[in-house]
Amino acid sequence: MTGTPPQLIAVEEFFADPVFSHASISPDGTRIAYLAPKHGRPNVWVRGVGEEHEDAVCVTNDARRGIKSYYWTDDSRWLLYLQDTDGNEDWHLHRVDLDAPGEPAVDLTPLPPGLRVFAVDPAKSAPGDVLVWMNRRPEAIDVFRVDVATGEVHLHLEQPEPGGTVLLDRDGEPAFWSVLADDGACEFSAIDPETGRKRFLRRMGGPEHPHGLPLQMVTPDGTGLLVGAYQDSDDMRLVRIDRTTGAQTAVAAVAGHSLCTAGLAGPGAPPSTVFTSRRTGEVIAARFAGDRPRIEVLDPHFAEVHAALSALSDGVLHSVSSDVTEQRWVATFIHDRDPGATWFYDHATGESRLLFRPHPQLDPADLAPMTAVAFPARDGLRLPAFLTLPVGVEPRDLPLVLLVHGGPWCHDTWSYNPTVQFLANRGYAVLQVNFRGSTGYGKRHLTAAIGEFAGKMHDDLVDAADWAVARGYADPGRIAIAGGSYGGYAALVGATATPDYFAAAVDCAGISNLANFMRTLPPFTRPAMTNSWYRYVGDPEDPAQEADMLARSPVTMVERIRTPLLVAQGADDVRVIQDESVNIVEPLRARGVPVEHLVTAGEGHGFEHPENKVLLHRAIERHFADHLGGRRC
Repeated sequence: MTGTPPQLIAVEEFFADPVFSHASISPDGTRIAYLAPKHGRPNVWVRGVGEEHEDAVCVTNDARRGIKSYYWTDDSRWLLYLQDTDGNEDWHLHRVDLDAPGEPAVDLTPLPPGLRVFAVDPAKSAPGDVLVWMNRRPEAIDVFRVDVATGEVHLHLEQPEPGGTVLLDRDGEPAFWSVLADDGACEFSAIDPETGRKRFLRRMGGPEHPHGLPLQMVTPDGTGLLVGAYQDSDDMRLVRIDRTTGAQTAVAAVAGHSLCTAGLAGPGAPPSTVFTSRRTGEVIAARFAGDRPRIEVLDPHFAEVHAALSALSDGVLHSVSSDVTEQRWVATFIHDRDPGATWFYDHATGESRLLFRPHPQLDPADLAPMTAVAFPARDGLRLPAFLTLPVGVEPRDLPLVLLVHGGPWCHDTWSYNPTVQFLANRGYAVLQVNFRGSTGYGKRHLTAAIGEFAGKMHDDLVDAADWAVARGYADPGRIAIAGGSYGGYAALVGATATPDYFAAAVDCAGISNLANFMRTLPPFTRPAMTNSWYRYVGDPEDPAQEADMLARSPVTMVERIRTPLLVAQGADDVRVIQDESVNIVEPLRARGVPVEHLVTAGEGHGFEHPENKVLLHRAIERHFADHLGGRRC
């Protein structure tokens, strides 16, 4: 559809923190908590279910990093939230007393630097307690029981062996033992409740599970373990492992679709793979990947609720919370142009009302639809992708930005993406391809990436851009590549391995030296790398493998770079350290090759502060306008 392009939308409007987000309802159903700005950062606010924001009380006061993740406890008096320091990922758990919201928050886990909270489970607790996983012993993640009211911390369970995890039932009692074998496979054993002895059940996993078997949730009755597994299929299913026999049973499976595990990435991550009942702890629905995320409902009561919620939006359910009776619900929806619209729904009365839109300053009519597409790679592998075309212009011979996701064991999905919308508003077609190695599209698609960093994984990206050119969408002389983390590495590979293909490149927190990257990862990540970085890329301690890794590293091909390059980095990034960008930028400057280097203080692996997101995207706007000819403010 052509016509008049929409007005240029200011960068600040795309990258401002949401006015409202992450809403949830209290266990007693009387109050709603959510994130909204204060001190220029997201903080937690609380209001009655029938009240407006004008009636709400801000109960946290974080002026540095802002709050991304919070929890209700079983007592609606208390809220908990996680926070790190300037992006260092040393998470601490803090408590807020809603009966005294003006009092300072209490750090329930005052850990020294380098130690952190890994997970919190308010459900697996005695009344008034929560269970917290943290590494007071630096190399072991033990479980602690924290009294929310008093702040007292007691060791609940010490992990008995390195590399293993005791999985707890709903009462917080040991039920299963999960351990990574030397080859990276997961071995599961049942734990006898009387003796504590382990009885081996099953061995699962391999390179098709680069992050280990996902979920690993004990069923509320303690008799089964839920995992994401392929069984005899190419598609990942939700599978139950029986505690007595070790038998596998598919709980949720959709032919041609895999469980969506994109959200299993830590505090503040995207939506989870499964929805669970607040009342019983049972899984009531599972999320699968596809052209749009697909919700497979497993519970009869939630089927009624889901049908009612689905009538409220033409998006896809993102997240839900309920009171303990599961009558009052707060639901948020995924949408490509109207993100995060959040509704209150009372199943007992049928009442529903819109609570808020996170970005009311953005008119969905001015934003660009995201469309699922697919095409073959040069070796025939099907490549799912998402194409976003600018509004109001003929979709022919456009400047194209190939936007590459991170991970690489992650995937793009149909959703609102502020960078995509910003680029489309500036007149660019945006193509996001789920290249081989992406999750969500089956075992074969994922494992086709083994040994293919800077090889077929890069070919997939070029093939995607060639498809857009062949379809007439893209001008072959105006193609850019951009991304963060693995996407930043891909951008650097694009500028080195195919220096004449791309008219511009943007690397944000990208790896330039695969061997150095692996050697400088935080120590706690290393046991889980067998089926990811070691299996897919190599072992830097093996001279032959290190040589291959260096041959696939942009730092060894930096002399080939002719593509105009923008490099961005968080100063406090502990995953991809600053050397990874410096080792690209300094040789280019020594050769007199223009390169912009943006380093921001107080940021880790990715930019969180709105002002730094604006700074980055203004730089991207200038960079692409100069080299691709798109619109600019």
